Amino acid sequence: MSDVSEIPEQVGELIDLSKQYLREQTIEPAKRLGRVAGMGFAAAVLFSIGALLLAIAGTRVLIGVLPDGALWSALGLLISVIVLSGVAGLIMWRATR
Repeated sequence: MSDVSEIPEQVGELIDLSKQYLREQTIEPAKRLGRVAGMGFAAAVLFSIGALLLAIAGTRVLIGVLPDGALWSALGLLISVIVLSGVAGLIMWRATR
């Protein structure tokens, strides 16, 4: 059994061990999780920019392949909108499954 004079020392040791445990089990994993989430967000932004540029390039190629004229350009834009909407719908359908 502990002596009464050792109780403050044991309480201090308990507090120190609790602080160390909380730091190791909660704060450090949260920091690592924050880094991973930041990298995931950056990757999502870069992927979105790449997809946008690819969609613009595809639209411009489609308009360039079609004959000249305002109606043909509008048709190229309409085809691009339909195709890109289909791709976006497919992605959303697969993401929610």
